[in-house]
Parts: sequence; C-alpha cells; structure tokens
Amino acid sequence: MLYIVPTPIGNLEDITFRSLRILKEVNLILVENYQISRNLLKFYNINTPTTNYHNYNERNIIPSIIDKMKKGEKIALISDAGTPCISDPGFLLIRTCIEKHISIECLPGPTSIIPALVNSGLPIHEFTFIGFLPKKKRQSKLHSLSKETRTIILYESPYRLIKTLNDIKKIFGKERKIVVCKEISKIFQQIFRGNISEIIFLLHQNFNKILGEYTILIDRNNSK
Repeated sequence: MLYIVPTPIGNLEDITFRSLRILKEVNLILVENYQISRNLLKFYNINTPTTNYHNYNERNIIPSIIDKMKKGEKIALISDAGTPCISDPGFLLIRTCIEKHISIECLPGPTSIIPALVNSGLPIHEFTFIGFLPKKKRQSKLHSLSKETRTIILYESPYRLIKTLNDIKKIFGKERKIVVCKEISKIFQQIFRGNISEIIFLLHQNFNKILGEYTILIDRNNSK
C-alpha cells in the first residue's frame, strides 16, 4: 500500500489528523529531503523510519520500494511541502504502483495553488496550473499562455522571479493584471495585486533581495 501524504506548506498546524495517523502507522516514509522533513516529524513525535526519495534517485530506488510493498509493507510518500507530485517527485512511483497493481491512496491536504487562487481576486471558475515554466522555450510557452482565457497559475523561484515578471510584461502587456503570493501560510506571507508594472515596482520597493517561494497568478485574456 502506498499513501500520498500532503504536508504543510508553511504553518506546521496545517496537517490533518488522518495524515498524522498514517505517518505513524506506516512501515516507512519516503522523504524528499530529510533535513526539511525532520522538523515536521519531530514536531509531531513521529519516529517512523525514513529514506530519501527525490528526482535524482527515484529511478534506482523504485524497484526496492515496490518489493517492500509486495511483501506487505505500507509506505508513505511526502515532499518537502504540500502535496507530492505537484511540481515534486512521485509520478514515476505512482505509475509503477498502478502497473504492479499496488493500492494507492492520496490524502487531501495542503497545496499553495488553491489558497493563492482564492486570495487573488481573479476569476476562479476556470484556471490552468502550469507549475514551473520550462527552462527551454520559456518565451514560446509564455506567448502561448498569453492567449489563455482562464486564470493562469505559475510557480517561480526567487532567483528568476523578476526576470519572469519582466518576460510576462513584455509578452502579455504591462496592463495585464497579476497577483504574486509570497510564502503562503508562513510568517512572512504577502500578497501583491495589480498590473505587471505595478507588481515589479512593489517588489523592488519592498525587498532589497528577493527571497522566499512565489506563486504567480495571471488574469485571463479578455480580448475577443
């Protein structure tokens, strides 16, 4: 049995009772980065054995994980924050479990996508989630998204945030409304709303150095 267990994206209290029970009951927890996950596990006194599962070792480690579950072990997969597989490792393991007829259960829980969308004030009845923009052909991807008639949700790192916003400004136009959410549910959570030019100005005014995790929401194309 494989359990996909969402973990808090910031505030450690944002986890369900069921998730905590599963993490205590399973035989093994797969963690993306133990140095990060140990804070959560220690906070809730979870002493279940762990092993690293990340983008660099998943292909090599999957056969041994599958073997353990075939022998009856229950395993939980967690990422550094939020729901595994959403811009995080896990897809290959889930696909292999399906092929090997191993039961999977994904628990409901934290993700930055929905709080950012609801807080944005942008249309929420239809949206498209892109995750991180591709490293290659970013410009062509943005040109394609500029025609999107649904609210767009992106993730971006602090290192590329300003560059990405400038690219959006160039391709979408400086008046397109956007929302930038910083550190959702954390102590330094901030939400910036306005057109692209205003947001870039606000970020420069508020931070000497861009830090944190960011979710960008872009208003739909309203042109007919």
